[in-house]
Amino acid sequence: MLCGYPPFYGKTDQEVLSKVRKGTYQFEPKYWRHISQDAKKLIGMLLKFEPELRYTAEQALQDTWIKDRAPKAENISLQDRIVHNLKSFRSKNKLKKAALNIVAGQMSESEIADLREIFKALDANGDGFLTVTELRDGIDKAHLRRPMLDLDAVVEGVDADGSGLIDYTEFLAATLDKRVYLQRDVCFSAFAVFDVDGDGRITLDELKQILENGAVEHVLEGAKSEDLLREVDANGDGSIDFEEFMEMMRGGRSMSLSMETTTPKSRADGNHPRSPSLLRSRSKASKHSKHSKVQK
Repeated sequence: MLCGYPPFYGKTDQEVLSKVRKGTYQFEPKYWRHISQDAKKLIGMLLKFEPELRYTAEQALQDTWIKDRAPKAENISLQDRIVHNLKSFRSKNKLKKAALNIVAGQMSESEIADLREIFKALDANGDGFLTVTELRDGIDKAHLRRPMLDLDAVVEGVDADGSGLIDYTEFLAATLDKRVYLQRDVCFSAFAVFDVDGDGRITLDELKQILENGAVEHVLEGAKSEDLLREVDANGDGSIDFEEFMEMMRGGRSMSLSMETTTPKSRADGNHPRSPSLLRSRSKASKHSKHSKVQK
């Protein structure tokens, strides 16, 4: 909740588990520079590798950061990384934008608590939408540098439904950190929305079906299903499997990349292996909903 991603991060489950077993983590300045030393100390004590040195629940409750309610916390509502994410969202793959809107609609309140508070702080009139003026005021109040930042273009790039404003779900979709949305279970929940028949691959017909029911049509900005599929379909077999979907979410493939640089599907033999953890996450897909406003 403090920085927007879990303590142990990796591109694969194996990488995450390896870091958990070693107990290795770090406070990257990019994400932690506004977090107090008291908070970092508490997290460090909770993540001690040796059980005998790790905080108990009672010790954690008596820690300065908990007991005195973050006494040295900085009063900063908007951070550089949030502005960067808003700015870069414009250039993302259209299917990825749609997937991120789905992910945003599935996140629990605890998972996006920090972003919710930032949105509320920026939403000066409390109407559940952000304007260019509110974004500009928020950036100015946080004393962030914004050289050559075209806020009108930023809003246009994030505004999925063409309202000229940024609603809560659009804000979440654009500002979610990679370390949150690149978790495989999170991505699979979004993948499952597109994979209508649950066979482990997204076909052209399924893409068209999603477009026709209007669930993510507003995000895709009129893009053709054929073009969306072609951009992500690494081996050209006419469908998108989960690994190709993950590669898209990582931002590792675009239409300008050569087909020779892509990795072939693991599904070449016609089978569709499914990880048990991913199968369990399919149930999350039914929770997808569009939140146009955040409760004040």
